[in-house]
Order: sequence, then C-alpha cells, then structure tokens
Amino acid sequence: MGKPMKFVFGSMVVGVAAVGLFVYSQKASAKQDGLKTVEIVRGTIVDKALAVGQIVPDQEIQVKSQISGIVAKCFVEVGDRVELGQPLFSITPDPTPLELAEAERAVESAQVAYDKAEQDLERTRTLFSGGILPRDQFDSRQKDFEQARISLEQAKDRRALLKDGRIERRGAVAGVDSVIRASAAGTVLERKVNPGDPVVPLTTFQEGTVMMTLADMSTLEFKGTVDEIDVGKLSEGMPVRIQVGALPGTTVPGQLVRIAPKAREKEGATVFDVEVAVDTTASQVVLRAGYSANADVIIQEKSDVLLVPERLVTTEGDKAFVEVPGAKPDAEPERREIQVGLSDGLNLEVVAGLAEGDKVVQRPAREVK
Repeated sequence: MGKPMKFVFGSMVVGVAAVGLFVYSQKASAKQDGLKTVEIVRGTIVDKALAVGQIVPDQEIQVKSQISGIVAKCFVEVGDRVELGQPLFSITPDPTPLELAEAERAVESAQVAYDKAEQDLERTRTLFSGGILPRDQFDSRQKDFEQARISLEQAKDRRALLKDGRIERRGAVAGVDSVIRASAAGTVLERKVNPGDPVVPLTTFQEGTVMMTLADMSTLEFKGTVDEIDVGKLSEGMPVRIQVGALPGTTVPGQLVRIAPKAREKEGATVFDVEVAVDTTASQVVLRAGYSANADVIIQEKSDVLLVPERLVTTEGDKAFVEVPGAKPDAEPERREIQVGLSDGLNLEVVAGLAEGDKVVQRPAREVK
C-alpha cells in the first residue's frame, strides 16, 4: 500500500473514531440531560395545623348607665388605662314631662297614704294604751304605717333619680349616681358616646346603651378556626406559634386551651373554633386587639433529622421510593426503597435508606399539552 493510501486510510479511522466518541458522548449526555440532584441534609420538621383568626382580649367589659339622660362629660379617651372606680362619664338626667309628672303624682299619692296611716296609728296607740284594743290590732296598724313610709321614700327616690340623677339621704349620696365609674381596671378599647348623646339605662327589660368597652390587655387570646381535616389531630395543651400579619417576622408563643365540640360552616367549608392563650410576657412586641393572625398548632416536631423533599418520593402502598444517580456517569438513575416518618407537607423525615450527603435525582416537570 502506498503512502497516499495509508494516509487516507488513517484519516478515515481517525474520523470514524471521532464520530463514535461524539455519538457516545451525546448519548451519555442525553441520559443525564434535565436531571438534577438534591442533597440529603439534616434539619427540623414540624407537623402542624393552621388556624386563621385574630387577637382579642380574654374578656371585654361593656360600660352602661343605670339612669337615663344626656352625656354631660367624658373623662377618658380611647387607649387610656383606667382603674377600678375611676370616673368615666357624667350623666345629666333628662326625664320626659310625662315621667316627671307621674313621679310627682306618685309622691303626692304616697304622702296621702302615709299621713292616713300615721293618723290611724296614733288613734290605735291611744286605744291600745287605754286597754280598749288588743295587741294584734295595734301591731297591724304599726305594720301598715311602716309600709306607707317605705312607699313614700321609694316615690321620693324615684323622683330624685329622674330630676337629679342621684339619691341623697342625711346629706350623703346613696344609691345610683350620675357619674358612671369603671367596674374593673383595664384599657379603653372603644368609646361609643360623646357629650350630648342620649343614653338608655340598663334595666330588667332592656339592655341599655353601650357607652364604652374596657378590657385587660395583659390577658389576650387568639380566636380562630381550624379545618375539619386537622381537628382530629389536636388536643388541648398543645404549643402554638402565632404570626401576626401587622408584625411580619414576629412569632408569639401560646397554648391551645379550647377546641369547639361542634363544627360550623364558613365560606362553604366545615371548620371548628379554637382558642389559644397568648403568652404576652414572652414577646417584646405590643399586641393590639383585632390584629389578624395565623396560628400554627404544633402537633409533632423533630429536630436534627434527615430530610428529603416530598416531591421526590413516590409511594406504592406502604412503601416509599426515590431515585439516586447510577454508579457510572452514563448509567440510568437507580430506584431505591427508603423508610420515611414525619411529614410537613414539603419535606419527609428519612428513617432509613439514605444518609446525610447522599443525593437523589430530581427529574424535570412534565409538560402538559
């Protein structure tokens, strides 16, 4: 074979080898194309139930008046801290002409009955002293006199309340006063009346005008709802982490204290009401009544465990599998069975089958046409 032919033959061999190497590399690349790997790491996993609601005071107190009239003065503003017995409002009585006339006629009628009972008692006492009447008749007249006296005092008290808003006996104010005072210590959340507004009193037959709302802001709670899917996992006493919408990045601790025994419908879903006692001393933030918040009820929590993304795990019955890279770069990924534990919806706890630092294959998402 001549030199030109040897050169041509050698060139052909080199070319074929190059083409073969290129095709091989393309095939190997095609096997790995679009396949990424995720490393198994250690971390914390939490199984939790989400509750949606708001921060509210543990107990709100409504301030009402015991007399009808017009608000004369307001001594506190919204946000002020008040103590037990502190003045809140001053009420000016404003009876109708008919109510005042009825009160005057009632006093006159009671006075007439009292005068007659007094005269009857004096006559009976004289006859009893002379031995003409028995003791029981004298006692009966004395009882009628006491009843007439009490009725007269009641009529005068009612007239005094209508005209002055208070009762005075022997120079001292007694009974109902025209100054409304705080029945408990707390913070003013809302003031619903202003000077000049009329108020209706609290009686047995009517609720009365709500003038103000007080609450102790040191005892707050979270009230919200949990979906029926999660409520079976909950129990009273579980720890809770509350995220307030107005305070991003801040978590307030709490404890689940009540789960409603009956469900209710809310926006087409079945939910259960829950209450969480908020630990205000464990956080430096200032909580306000009405803040919208989400609460994570901690069902179970594990730290320093192996985690694998749940999207990379396939299940068949009670078995779980992942794909791991092949032994060689051009090899297909291998399927491996693993044991999993706790789930938080995003990650799974790896109990067995993988070690820290191992890699699992993440295939590209399938296109939906």
